[in-house]
Amino acid sequence: MDAQVKPWPKSAASSHVRAAPKPVENRPSREEAEAAVRTLIAYIGDDPGREGVLDTPKRVIGAYEELFSGYRESAADVLDRTFSEMGTYDDFVLVRDIAFTSHCEHHMMPFTGKAHIAYRPVDRVVGLSKLARLVDVYGRRLQTQEHLTSQIATAIDEILKPQGVAVMLEAEHTCMTMRGVQKQGAITLTTQFIGSFRDDANEQVRFITAVRGGMR
Repeated sequence: MDAQVKPWPKSAASSHVRAAPKPVENRPSREEAEAAVRTLIAYIGDDPGREGVLDTPKRVIGAYEELFSGYRESAADVLDRTFSEMGTYDDFVLVRDIAFTSHCEHHMMPFTGKAHIAYRPVDRVVGLSKLARLVDVYGRRLQTQEHLTSQIATAIDEILKPQGVAVMLEAEHTCMTMRGVQKQGAITLTTQFIGSFRDDANEQVRFITAVRGGMR
């Protein structure tokens, strides 16, 4: 395949698409972050000097570096590399069942699920793994599911310039299943349709049918 970097006007793209978020001013040091974890351990009633949790602050901050790596990545870098050899292909491309984990920005508790992404390409396609990476770019930040759905769809639309984009997310939120109403198994579903998927109800039906396994 002929891999190319597709030129597109980054200045015209949404800020969350162009680049990774700017670090906050006066970002705490790692040592300060670890101290904050020790404070939380004491707040919940445990002894931060106890042997079992002595190294917990270091482990927690190390885990945060991985869980929130999306703050150091951008959609533009993930989707820039495209392939021009499409032949006569003129239907949508669907990648479904992309497992993801994110964190609710209201309680900082995880929500996990699957993303289903389709787009109808024009001239070029993007590597399938890049769509999965895009989900992680936005998922590995503090999020709401609605915003995560919108950001994924917008990034694909603005960078790839397809005829249409369809995104569906299904997720279980631990802030709802482990606390509050504590309704285990409750699933939240969000969708966003752009272009041909928004304008043509039949395309929406085809997308949903394919996601639900009708094309197996």
